[in-house]
Amino acid sequence: MIKLNVNGQIREIDADPDTPLLWVLREWIGLTGTKYGCGVAQCGACTVHIDGVATRSCSLPAGSVGAARVTTIEGLSSDGLSHPVQVAWLQHEVPQCGYCQSGQIMAAASLLAEKPSPTDTDIAEMITNICRCGTYQRVKEAIHTAAALAGPVGGPSGGKS
Repeated sequence: MIKLNVNGQIREIDADPDTPLLWVLREWIGLTGTKYGCGVAQCGACTVHIDGVATRSCSLPAGSVGAARVTTIEGLSSDGLSHPVQVAWLQHEVPQCGYCQSGQIMAAASLLAEKPSPTDTDIAEMITNICRCGTYQRVKEAIHTAAALAGPVGGPSGGKS
């Protein structure tokens, strides 16, 4: 049995500890917002937060997570729309096909928790998720808008993800 803290809820899962966290989230827990892209932690579609840090879940053994807090796109905000990054994503109409967006949003939220006012260089260096539709300019603009919406640490997002 694997015990995980996912979106603030303790879950006990009967899975092999070497099973990638992505599959435990999707198949055992039923949280399908986190997507499978490449399976080798390169594309970022599977990005979740582990204790607030953007982490690619497709190659992370679920048994290695321990007592860390796992946050998926479903746990980023209570209504799925109110986190500053989610608000900005909608304002800038970032998604096209939408497949990579949960990973992009999770990476952006983690970036803003670490750097509340990121520069274009910070965004380019830290947001390495791949978007096959090429919405990178809108991603950058949305991150700047989310930073403004969140305000200083302690604003609407509390400076946390």
